[in-house]
This record gives sequence, C-alpha cells and structure tokens, in this order.
Amino acid sequence: KGRFLDNIFVERLWRSLKYECVYLHAWETGSDAKAGVRKWIEFYNYKRPHSALGGKPPAVIYWQRNETTNPDQQVQRVA
Repeated sequence: KGRFLDNIFVERLWRSLKYECVYLHAWETGSDAKAGVRKWIEFYNYKRPHSALGGKPPAVIYWQRNETTNPDQQVQRVA
C-alpha cells in the first residue's frame, strides 16, 4: 500500500497521455482540451496496438475475455 508499483499502470497511462496528446496540442479552451483527451482515450483503448497485449488494443482483449468467461451473461454496454 502506498508503493509506486501500486499505480504503475496508471502512471504509464498518464505518461502516454501527456507525451502523445497533451504536449502536442495547444488547445484554446478547456472544452477543446476535454474533447482532445476524450478522442485520445478512445484511440488508446480501441485502436492503439499494445505490445504487451500481442499488438491488440485493450478493448479487444477485454471483450474477448468477457465473452469467454461469461458467455451466457448479458453484457450491458454504456453508450
């Protein structure tokens, strides 16, 4: 508890967000920044290949695991 390893994945995400998105744009307003970060998060989860996941995006792995572990359970998707 309280160790740096507890948050290593979150720290890596923030580092990627900063270097791949935030530092590359000069948004005029907060709403522009919010939209830009939202777009990057969507890219990160659904399109960006991750070497630790065999070149697949996290969403693909998540839905594959969810379907194989609970095939009879209905999935509630949030729009």
